[in-house]
Amino acid sequence: MSQLVIENLEVAVKGQAILKGVNLAVNEGETVALLGPNGHGKSTLLAAIMGNPAYSVTGGSIKFDGKDILQMTPDLRSKAGLFLAMQYPSEIAGLNSADFLKAAMNAHREKPMSLFEFYNSLQNAYKDMGIPFEMSKRNLNEGFSGGEKKRNEMLQMRLLSPRIAMLDEIDSGLDVDAMQIVAKAIEKEQRRGAGFLVVSHYARLYGIIKPTRAAVLINGRVVVEGGPDIIAKIDTQGYEWIKEELGIEIEKEEGKPMNTVSIGVCATKARVDDGKK
Repeated sequence: MSQLVIENLEVAVKGQAILKGVNLAVNEGETVALLGPNGHGKSTLLAAIMGNPAYSVTGGSIKFDGKDILQMTPDLRSKAGLFLAMQYPSEIAGLNSADFLKAAMNAHREKPMSLFEFYNSLQNAYKDMGIPFEMSKRNLNEGFSGGEKKRNEMLQMRLLSPRIAMLDEIDSGLDVDAMQIVAKAIEKEQRRGAGFLVVSHYARLYGIIKPTRAAVLINGRVVVEGGPDIIAKIDTQGYEWIKEELGIEIEKEEGKPMNTVSIGVCATKARVDDGKK
């Protein structure tokens, strides 16, 4: 069974410390919900695991199946079985979507797949994700809507079949139908035995994919780990209980204490005040 183990991880962006000693493990076959207020390091953690060069690891370790992945380039981390669905997928002019997907799939194989096998897999994946197959002829994410970009990320996951997939707000900006499609793609990979580390600000996705564990990232550290009941607690109480029960002062991105309104804002559901989100 594959295992991703993060120990005392410290990460900085442009010289500013974001992660300050993260400890977390994700096993193949389990789904971990990663919660926390905005600006406390969730996306930074996923980017650092995948090897984004904009994020500097200044301390600690990340091991996958006992191997130090900090010594691996992002493509080798992908080949090892890690996958990241990005919060803001990039548009890449001049890169045909089908060509990109074929190159990615072949990079994970010892022998290149036949043209027939590739197009058969591609057509099935596009159908499953509710994306018109004609979009495979367009440049990667270029001119795609936000929802189409997110479904395209899941299409990549579907084709690459990772052992552990990290999803960074894959559900944001999706309508109800697109949410169901994305959730079904996740559930299919769960049945296959893949592990997941999932960041979301909406309880509805967690309600569908049913995480086995939850971890809460505050001030650049995992301060709480436990069962899925943590998700329900945050969904109803926000983060105020963490301050009250653990004595942890939750900070803003610039390092100043958050006010009581911000602390109470729930990370797993959208709150509507005075008709505005």
